[in-house]
Amino acid sequence: MNWSQLLSLKRFGDTEKRLRINQDETRLGFEVDYDRIIFSDSFRSLQDKTQVVPLSKTDFVHTRLTHSLEVSVVARSLGRIVGEQVLRNHTNLRQEGFKINDFGAIVATAALAHDIGNPPFGHNGEKAIGEYFKNGKGQIYKDKLTPKQWQDLIDFEGNANGFKILSENKEGVEGGLRLSYATLGAFIKYPKESLPKKPTNQIADKKFGIFQSEIPFFTDVAKELGLISSGENGNVAYKRHPLAYLVEAADDICYTIIDFEDGINLGLIEEEFALEYLIKLVKDTINSKKYHQLKYKKDRLSYLRALAIGNLINEAVAVFLENEQAILKGEYPYSLLEKCKYEAQINDIIKISVEKIYKSREVVEKELAGYTVIAKLLNVFLTAVHNNFNNCLTNYDKLILHLLPENLAENNKSLYVRTLNTCRYVASLTDGFALQLYKKIKAEQ
Repeated sequence: MNWSQLLSLKRFGDTEKRLRINQDETRLGFEVDYDRIIFSDSFRSLQDKTQVVPLSKTDFVHTRLTHSLEVSVVARSLGRIVGEQVLRNHTNLRQEGFKINDFGAIVATAALAHDIGNPPFGHNGEKAIGEYFKNGKGQIYKDKLTPKQWQDLIDFEGNANGFKILSENKEGVEGGLRLSYATLGAFIKYPKESLPKKPTNQIADKKFGIFQSEIPFFTDVAKELGLISSGENGNVAYKRHPLAYLVEAADDICYTIIDFEDGINLGLIEEEFALEYLIKLVKDTINSKKYHQLKYKKDRLSYLRALAIGNLINEAVAVFLENEQAILKGEYPYSLLEKCKYEAQINDIIKISVEKIYKSREVVEKELAGYTVIAKLLNVFLTAVHNNFNNCLTNYDKLILHLLPENLAENNKSLYVRTLNTCRYVASLTDGFALQLYKKIKAEQ
């Protein structure tokens, strides 16, 4: 892969090449991408979606919105630092007009959108949608879909849903948000379809990132960017865009440190115990005198958090630059933090977070409620949508259709598209609104 192609400014529907040297410096194409995401409905809905604790009413606990903004800030720093060195190593890029801030803008924008396709109730929202089809009432659709279409449903993936949100064609709105292909490439952490599903040593094969409905457009993006094809026997899979590693690192840094901080603030992790783990991450950079002058827990946490994030940014950059050639060849199979010098300390923190936060009674109880809510909404909505298509609506179905967006009532779609779009509507709901709809439906019954 080469950086000139990877930094493509092309957008859906372009008939002429966009050159970086011709860009308006007051409003760069990559910065336009950021603005379009910020003003989108899908991004705004993240303000009421779970990051760690579902349906939490505690004011200091992060939502998907605050998490995404923080990841974007970290990603911008990663992009700019890497960009400075890449421009130094590849002098042709400066001649083409590329600048340090281009790298920062691309990575920051992709990071801003990284959770835009996630369902309500955290990652268990994804599992709840998949479970409805795999072991629930949704099993009735299995024999009517292709294996890959079925896999899209039973392994419903927020990353794939995010790509669809950013790029989906709608009547009168072609190409979704019409982001630059460089930004879309950096966004796609898992550039492959849902099947074949087989374990490999490649981090990019951990999940999938493209629904069957988006394969044609994704392939166009991949070819424009010069991504390396890794699919066999006609299956669609590519090596990662190099900047996707930085987006992933920004996310890893934030959830490792900030989820841990939320656990401390919620009282799920003892402060002294937690601070000991954070100090291990910053022992080379901490100013002990300054730290001991801080009287309040909140200030001590903030100081350690800032140092830890700074250290991990520098480590991720170092690993990326050390392995730049392998990454460009599609031969780097790890996440950046997997191979940094703080790997052991990061794993210790994540282990504590899993035990004390993610498996805490409060989180588990609310995730269980999420399973119930999502299964009920899917069952009622899918029944109404499919009965509408088959012209056998009940009066109850008609009432349900009034709750759904107009596009879900359209009856000229395939079973796969109708089913996937209904799942995506449920995935678009905020935690609070999903619960509200569930209560309304239960009351009507």
